Formats: sequence, structure tokens, C-alpha cells
Amino acid sequence: LGQEPDDGTAHILAVTSNYSAVLAPAGFFFTGDGVYRTSEGYYQLTGRLDDIINISGHRLGTAEVEDVVNHHVAVAESAVIGYPHEIKGEGAYVFVVLKKDSKYMEETLAAELRELISTKIAKYAVPEYIQVTHRLPKTRSGKIMRRVLRKIVENKASELGDLTTLDDHEAVQQIIEGHKHLVEGQKRC
Repeated sequence: LGQEPDDGTAHILAVTSNYSAVLAPAGFFFTGDGVYRTSEGYYQLTGRLDDIINISGHRLGTAEVEDVVNHHVAVAESAVIGYPHEIKGEGAYVFVVLKKDSKYMEETLAAELRELISTKIAKYAVPEYIQVTHRLPKTRSGKIMRRVLRKIVENKASELGDLTTLDDHEAVQQIIEGHKHLVEGQKRC
């Protein structure tokens, strides 16, 4: 189906009539999922391309921000969630998992990610919150449970709903505690 994409670039996932996953040339069904090809040649799903947040009237795809964040040398993976913001309507909240050998301090990483997002996307896309965590909440099949992250950033951790497919319950508790610590730290500043 055309040329092989370059490693380290973002792509759009499509499904052919025999239901195998391919990169989307013209005339194929668009699944709405983004995919990233690693330097090893593997495809990593990056999330829904239709997950949109509205920051100060600007519609922004969370996958777009995640793509920029994931290109940072210290970042293994990320998830971007919209949260209610008093002034902007919505704000971007970034969860980051660092690579195992990363020695970055959280403040340094947050500053570099904010600058990167400002440069690559726009100043309005710069998140107020960047939370470093050891692991993102995922299903047993590896899909990030964004609804869980959304409830946490909306301060509704008591309303997480059904977690039977959650792979690691400890990861959720760590994220809840990290969120409380991050928000309290921001209020003090």
C-alpha cells in the first residue's frame, strides 16, 4: 500500500476490507486512531485522533500534544487530558512516563516540555499541569484508560466507575496521590 513510512513519524491507522491494520491511503476506512512507528519498526497506537479539547476557543487534538511530548528524549509515553478551566474553558493536563534511564528533574522536564509545546504547536496549548508518573492506567490489552485519567483531573476520583479491565490498580492510586500533590503545589505558587 504505497511506501513504507519513515521511522519516528506519526501516521493515521486505517482498516482494509479484510480488517488488517494498515496506514491510510486514499479510499480506505478511517478508524480514527493515530499510530507511531518506532525506530525498531513497531507501530504504537497513540490514541484517538478525534479526542479534542477546546482551549480558549482553539480546538486542539490531544494526540497532537502527545506526539510533541513523546518526542522529548526523556519521555517513554504520555497522555493528555482536557480538564475544566475557569478562564480558558478547558486546559491541557499532561501525564508523562519517563524512560528508565532518565535522570531528569520534574521541574526541568516540565519547563522543557512547555517550551517544546509552545514552539511546535502554540502558546495556548501549553499545559498548566505536567504530572510525571511511573505508569499510566491501562487495560490488560494495553489501551490507556483515559476516562480514569479524566475523572482524576476533574477531582472525581471517587467516581472512577468499572475498573475490572484495569491492569494495575496501584498505578491509579499513585496517579491520584501525584495529582493531589501537583494541584496543591500549584495553589501555593
